[in-house]
Amino acid sequence: MIAKPRTEPVPVVPGRTSAPRDHHFRGSLGRFATGVAIVTFDGVTKRHGITVNSFTSVSMDPPLVLVSIARTTRAHNELAGRPFTVNILGAEQRQLAMHFAGRPGPEPRWVEGETAPRLSSVLAYFECKPWAAYDGGDHTLYIGEVVDFNYRNGDALAFANSTFTTIPESQLGMEDLL
Repeated sequence: MIAKPRTEPVPVVPGRTSAPRDHHFRGSLGRFATGVAIVTFDGVTKRHGITVNSFTSVSMDPPLVLVSIARTTRAHNELAGRPFTVNILGAEQRQLAMHFAGRPGPEPRWVEGETAPRLSSVLAYFECKPWAAYDGGDHTLYIGEVVDFNYRNGDALAFANSTFTTIPESQLGMEDLL
C-alpha cells in the first residue's frame, strides 16, 4: 500500500508543543547508521558543497541516485536543475564533512569533473545530471542520473547516534563476487 501525502494541516493543541516528540523522532532516526556524503555543484555565483547523510541508490538501469536536501539549506534553491556530484567520505575526512556543514576548516581540494565539480581523494563519487526533483516535506528529493563514478579502498565515514563513527572496509567487496 502506498501512503498518500498529508494534505490537511496538523491540528494544533493549545499549550502543547511538538518539540519533545520531534526531538524523539530525530533521535529514533539517528539510530540508523548512515554514510556521510557531500553534494557539490556550481551555483550561479559560486561553488557549493552540502554535507548530507541521506543518500541512496534508486536504479541500476538507468543508474540513478537520490539525495535529500533540507529546504533550509542556503544553497537548496540553487541546486534545482543543476548537475551535481555526490562525494562519499572516507573515515579520515570528518573535517571535510564539518567544513560543508557550517564549520569551515581548510579550503578543500577540488577536482573539475566532466559534469560537476567533485572533491579530491573521496572514498567514492557519483557525477550526476539532474533527473527529477520531488517535494519531500521540509526537504527536496533530488534524483540524479549517474554519468561518471569511481571509488578507492578505505574505511567509510559514518554517522549514528549523533556522532561520527567508522565503517571498516570489508575484506571482500561485493564487486569481487560479480
